[in-house]
Amino acid sequence: MLSPILLVLKNFVILFFLRQRYYFFYGLHKFFQFYLFNIKKICIFANKYCYYMSNWYNKYLSIYGKPFSEVPLDIVEGTRDRLAALQSSNPIASIVVIGYNEETHLQACLWALSEIKCNYPVEIIGVDNDSKDRTAEIFEKSGIPYYTEYQHSCGYARRCGLQHSKGKYYFDVDSDTIYPPMYYELMLQQLMKPGIVAVSATWSYFPDANHSKLGLKMFEMCRDLFLWIQHFKRPELSVRGLVFAYNADYGRKEEYRVDIIRGEDGSMALSLKKYGKIKFVYDSRCRAITGYGTIGNQSLWRSFVDHIRIQSKGISRIFYRKDHYEDSADNLVNNV
Repeated sequence: MLSPILLVLKNFVILFFLRQRYYFFYGLHKFFQFYLFNIKKICIFANKYCYYMSNWYNKYLSIYGKPFSEVPLDIVEGTRDRLAALQSSNPIASIVVIGYNEETHLQACLWALSEIKCNYPVEIIGVDNDSKDRTAEIFEKSGIPYYTEYQHSCGYARRCGLQHSKGKYYFDVDSDTIYPPMYYELMLQQLMKPGIVAVSATWSYFPDANHSKLGLKMFEMCRDLFLWIQHFKRPELSVRGLVFAYNADYGRKEEYRVDIIRGEDGSMALSLKKYGKIKFVYDSRCRAITGYGTIGNQSLWRSFVDHIRIQSKGISRIFYRKDHYEDSADNLVNNV
């Protein structure tokens, strides 16, 4: 017969192992419960990740940067046929492609645009900013309606597109940028929500011999983090025209500023704030890909350092809102 002390010890050991077994099975139960109930979310996340990592844009890069004379005829004709099938006489959204001397980029942009997946009726129009190369010819051969704006600047070109658009919503499209197939569908879903007046997304640069994939990811991650922090109080400063869409009914009341060299899209966003919220979309399926126009010939490190130097001036702005900005003399058209 066990002594009372040993009996207590025996019971303690039994209870300890039972307790451990209980926690083990309880934890196992919770583990499977979580993953079974969240399998849909996990699959969606995995799908987004695989989609983003698959370099969906590779085929478009096969002609990106090439003169129009080197673009295969079947790509030009296929693009024209698909764009014609997308056009609606009663569009809910206007997709407006602007270009100035973009012969080597425009066809790739239109090719990607012709393969979008969007359940909403859209119109696709172009604006040639009086180019000196074959930009206008590419628009013509694509079959989409296009207009010529003879006054040079993004502001004039965007304004021209807005004036000729018929949709309730307006998409800025830069002709040196390639947009993923779900971009317009997902952006419209956010833009059509109550209280939303504009939406903006993120963008990447395609890697090349001078820019490593890892370096680009690090640069973009830091940039996106700063823009995300800034957007809470100053959404107009985080907007970029290449990934911007808004309610055109309000946009026509405000119109674009054409007296400034840079910032016409941010200025439009600032004017639109009074009508509703500017929503930022971080879905990887909305992440456009573009060239190095905003970086120029600088290295990523040099561009990163310059960004830190510029953005650190007046960094306190991220803590409060502002509804008016003074123009910088070197950004006025008349002073150039």
